[in-house]
Amino acid sequence: MSVVPPAAPCAFPGAPSVVPSIVPATATPAFRGRIGRAVGSGHYAAPHRYRLHLAPADPSCLGIAVTHSLLGLDATLPLTVLPATPDTPDGGYAVLRPLYEASAHQYAGPATAPVLSDGWTGRIVSTHVPDILRDLALRFRGDGPELLPEAHQEEIRAVADLCARSVHAAAQRAGELGLDDQAAHHDPLTVLFAALGSLERRLARHPYVLGDAPTAADVTVWVTLVQLDTVHRWHLDAAAMERVAGHPALWAYAQRLAALPAFGRHLDIDGVLAHHRAHCRGREAAGAAMRIVDWG
Repeated sequence: MSVVPPAAPCAFPGAPSVVPSIVPATATPAFRGRIGRAVGSGHYAAPHRYRLHLAPADPSCLGIAVTHSLLGLDATLPLTVLPATPDTPDGGYAVLRPLYEASAHQYAGPATAPVLSDGWTGRIVSTHVPDILRDLALRFRGDGPELLPEAHQEEIRAVADLCARSVHAAAQRAGELGLDDQAAHHDPLTVLFAALGSLERRLARHPYVLGDAPTAADVTVWVTLVQLDTVHRWHLDAAAMERVAGHPALWAYAQRLAALPAFGRHLDIDGVLAHHRAHCRGREAAGAAMRIVDWG
């Protein structure tokens, strides 16, 4: 069973505007260049040519930052870390505006992160999260693990879909304002707990989502759990949060990964909450304040 609800208003206390979905595949990217294999492909992998501009308080940027660290790319693909909250009225970053304007004539939209930029041309290669993640894993790689092994690509896509639709979207739907009817509230919670149960069973058997080694699926699941425990806990009532907490293997896994430098170095809980407050609106729901994991 799955739900794909429309974007819902958030229920974080004191929040001022609307939160967008974090489902990366549904976003409309402004730029979608790709990194090719060969020199003749135009954008090809070369040390120090490119730069990532990320605000890790945003879940999409957090996943890219963790991937960058897992692959050991600090020395070859520099990373610029942006503040948790945008600094322009349209929700963008002033420091990124020159890149956007150089890349698109009379660009009028917000200059948002993430951005993969090309230092040789001074222009943007991509702002599309799935493409950036794939190019990091397949074109740059570095000394890190094989995050997109060929044998597991379908499973990795399935886990990403599970997290986007059946955890993030279901948790947001369950906490949506106006769902006072218990029957209406029940359906998305059923989806949420089925998804968490599926992940719990996987992690009770293996140290990582797909077995004994980390893959892109672990980045997706970990970022989703961070959002669930820092943002969505404000959407759900105390009874729902008690059930969310009742997945010991899942939350032990989340805390274990948070202790690894590739994951934990990019995690700023205060920044995540500040980013959330800047992008959502709505009255507080039951607002369970339970913190399941001590993220350190």
